[in-house]
Amino acid sequence: MFRRREPVPFAFVAEADRFRSNVTPPPRERLSRTQLAARSLVGLTVVAGLAGALLFGMPALQPSKAPAKSQQSEASEGR
Repeated sequence: MFRRREPVPFAFVAEADRFRSNVTPPPRERLSRTQLAARSLVGLTVVAGLAGALLFGMPALQPSKAPAKSQQSEASEGR
């Protein structure tokens, strides 16, 4: 009926699946307007930073056209 499990070094870990509490946790406190505004501002800042990085990074990711004249140093011109 009951299968024996592997030995566990701590007894409370082995009994954790059998434990059921009848105590309900207290309700979560509601965020104040200041906390809500602060979290929204942080989220907006993160999103704006990612959008800005994408906006400024896209030109660097575009394949550029090959230059018409290959770049050489002035020292190699006389050869």
